[in-house]
Amino acid sequence: MTENAQLTAPTNTVTRRIFVAGTRMNDGKTTTCLGLFAALQQLYPKVGFIKPVGQRFVEIDGQLVDEDSVLLGKTYNVEAPIESMSPIAIDGTFTKRFLDNPNSVSKQLTHKVCAGFDRASWEKDVTLIEGSGHAGVGSVFGMSNARVAKLLGAKAIIVSRGGIGQPIDEIAMNKALFDQEGVEVIGAIINKVQIDKMEYIRKYTGIALERLGIPLLGLLPAEKVLTSPNLKQIRQRINGHPLNQSNEGSSHRFNHIIIGAMTATHFLDMVAPGTLLITPGDREDIVKAALSHEGDPVSRSVSAIILTSGIRPSADLNEHISRSRIPVMVAESDSYTVASRIHGMTVKTQPEDQDKIPVIKNMIQENVDLQRINNSL
Repeated sequence: MTENAQLTAPTNTVTRRIFVAGTRMNDGKTTTCLGLFAALQQLYPKVGFIKPVGQRFVEIDGQLVDEDSVLLGKTYNVEAPIESMSPIAIDGTFTKRFLDNPNSVSKQLTHKVCAGFDRASWEKDVTLIEGSGHAGVGSVFGMSNARVAKLLGAKAIIVSRGGIGQPIDEIAMNKALFDQEGVEVIGAIINKVQIDKMEYIRKYTGIALERLGIPLLGLLPAEKVLTSPNLKQIRQRINGHPLNQSNEGSSHRFNHIIIGAMTATHFLDMVAPGTLLITPGDREDIVKAALSHEGDPVSRSVSAIILTSGIRPSADLNEHISRSRIPVMVAESDSYTVASRIHGMTVKTQPEDQDKIPVIKNMIQENVDLQRINNSL
């Protein structure tokens, strides 16, 4: 092949490959890939990873790289150039540039995906391919997930969130797009299932999927640690200003939020482990009560405090805050807005989230039919 020749298919026909698709964004593709990668490492000496089309990216050495490729690369020290693991990053003007010159750009995209796969899969036994959104995402520029899976010669797994009616409908629609491209769907994984509904969902989802000709590969339980934000993520979300050193580097997660609008005594009765206190900066009675119970043996100690409405504490309280190990920050917005922003957060796994990785590995290992996936390869 000459230097300027355009690839229309990967030259690698040996490496096994599996495409992980979702019915929607944030349904659990990345979580599934993180767990599957570790599981595949137990079966094959060398495992590769690629996310051909990425929509959330970071800049590395002047190049846009999908953040999930960075996550997998750092978590497992994947032996491949990071640019090959993320050949296409969709920025805000990408679609316009394509529609202005579709023929030329289409050839470039096909070449990038194929060349990226070849490099990411060099000397690998199996390569995990992560999609972006549902099967049709990318259709506007000719690179839908279904089309990319066909281009790379991969079989597909569809990941959906817990439930019966809507998830099955969405899986059926996504399978239709894969069928249209001639891509085999080897099964579905249902994610974020409430533990007390596992057997109920397993029974009826299994029946519904069987009618569609799709094996149920497993159900993943809803794990609080995977959706709970840490202090750094909250601070970034609300643009908080730290008031003490306890804010630095904290990876503590919060699963209980209290808006301090009651008496201090009543507030203390509501505190549970992992509590985040959100209160106006002038409610010093509540803040002092929270700080005075730091390290309380009966778990009446909050894990962090956000002072809202941009109100800074008095000099006396500020001195108390500076000595406390409880992280305290100030946000300019009011308490309701701060709580709403935190509640509406989509918590993505980051490379520094080392507490999540063992949970994800065990979750996939214990709940997914890995033998069936391996047999399909």
